[in-house]
Amino acid sequence: MATVKELKATARPKSGKGAARAERRAGKVPGVIYGDNKPPLTISVDDRELRQRILAGRFLTTLFDIDLDGKKHRVIPRDYHLDPVKDFPLHVDFMRLGEGATIRVSVPLHVINAETAPGVKRGGTVNIVTHTIDLECSVENIPQYIDADVGALEISYSLHLSDIKLPKGVKALSREDATLVTIVPPSGYAEEQKAAAGAAPAAGAAAPAAGAAAPAAGAAAPAAGAKAPAGGDKKK
Repeated sequence: MATVKELKATARPKSGKGAARAERRAGKVPGVIYGDNKPPLTISVDDRELRQRILAGRFLTTLFDIDLDGKKHRVIPRDYHLDPVKDFPLHVDFMRLGEGATIRVSVPLHVINAETAPGVKRGGTVNIVTHTIDLECSVENIPQYIDADVGALEISYSLHLSDIKLPKGVKALSREDATLVTIVPPSGYAEEQKAAAGAAPAAGAAAPAAGAAAPAAGAAAPAAGAKAPAGGDKKK
């Protein structure tokens, strides 16, 4: 389930583009904490620390206790903006979480047992159709990821959301028949299947033809024997 991590922040009394640029020049990233029917709080977090958190992955599904002037706020990141050129964080939004709150999150799909799948052993490739699953759950039960076991999949078979067992208290928001993973056939597989299907009827049709030749050969024997009496009459 969800792991709660610590993140320090400082209050940001001023808002606006000018104040935000000043924070970035000071090595900080402007942000805001909102939600839980409380007034929003404008904050700043350390640029280097925030960048490490984002690059570590699963940032938007990680719970944080933000230490703001000695008071902790349980939050979950809801959005962040990166510089389109230099790729450093420009702004971050956190949603405040009350006790027992229920939220909607997108959780990554974790494919397991791909190496033992019969379809993979026959040359197929695992194709992840859906990389994340939209879930609704309490803040205490946010899974870090959802396992998708493809160990039994053959070529051209798929794993659907209905095949996944979700943790207790977690509800999927997508359709139950949503395709998550498929085993894609190798190159030339379709042609091989067609050739094999065409060869089977041809082999079956050849067997009766060979058997029909036997009576024809047997019928020739009486004809050859019938010439003997005719030859005997000429000698007399």
